[in-house]
Amino acid sequence: MSRWVLHVDLDQFVAAVEVLRRPELRGRPVVVGGDGDPSKRGVVSTASYEARAFGVHSGLPLRTAARRCPDAVFLPVDRESYEAASSEVMATLRQFDAVVEVIGWDEAFLGVDTPDPEAVARRIQARVRGATELDCTVGIGHNKLQAKLATGFGKPAGVFRLTGRTWFEILGDLPTDALWGIGPKTARRLTGMGIGTVRELAAADPHELATRLGPATGPWLVRLARGQDDSPVVGTPYVARSRSRETTFQLDLEDWDEVRRELVLLARRVAQDVAADGRPVGRVVVKVRYAPFITRTHGHALAAPATEAFVIEQAAVAALGRFTERRPVRLLGVRAEFVR
Repeated sequence: MSRWVLHVDLDQFVAAVEVLRRPELRGRPVVVGGDGDPSKRGVVSTASYEARAFGVHSGLPLRTAARRCPDAVFLPVDRESYEAASSEVMATLRQFDAVVEVIGWDEAFLGVDTPDPEAVARRIQARVRGATELDCTVGIGHNKLQAKLATGFGKPAGVFRLTGRTWFEILGDLPTDALWGIGPKTARRLTGMGIGTVRELAAADPHELATRLGPATGPWLVRLARGQDDSPVVGTPYVARSRSRETTFQLDLEDWDEVRRELVLLARRVAQDVAADGRPVGRVVVKVRYAPFITRTHGHALAAPATEAFVIEQAAVAALGRFTERRPVRLLGVRAEFVR
């Protein structure tokens, strides 16, 4: 019996939940974000495939989304409905003889022992659809990295297998940021070192990368490019690593005394979330998005783990003090990170 990892990823999850509630929207471009008013500031939380065809994607300003796809239906974020749908999906996955590791609203890893992982994947798709009317894509691999990347090749609503045998055939000539865990910044650094593809990164000297990118990061990037991942699928319940809040201002805040006041109000809301959770916080991170759309973050580590609102507020203010540019602000965010 072979051990396989399956990555289950719900297709256009948030938009799909909204379409289930509003069947008349099926086949139309749907954009979910903010309070659903594209004339206001805010960003796209998710977009249906029909909207994505117009270049609308998560994180795009709502106003830009409206210009790119003027016929789209814009809807407000309804977090409670998405959480309820997610819970139903995850409960369905736990009915299988598998270790289930939930990693977000719309995705989970399953560790299964089977000679036919495709058959299991198709059963998962059928059962999820039967229970929730939602479609999912299933990626198959010998480890979590392979399964996660396989999902991208199977969308939408497909099944795709990616293993060490097919790794370089499928990924070798792709840019390094095609790998799970490599973002644009790291990809640019690698390009500056003459490493532009997954194959080139896999062939790089781990010791040389260690000297240039760090003793842990360098070798890890090489392992990543080779499709190697020894992290297990664990069935412990999913626990949020942080609590966060953010707000987008309809008019830029130009007075930084006002920025500070708004930050404190935001930090208090986060502190209420932390108190309800009951776990201590070790670090507070502040996000500032300057006008027109430049985002910066700074964090502040607490002297000791805490849950008190005053401590979280003061840490947020301290993090804000690290921002040296006093430009107009369009968005503020506060994230309290729990002690692991």
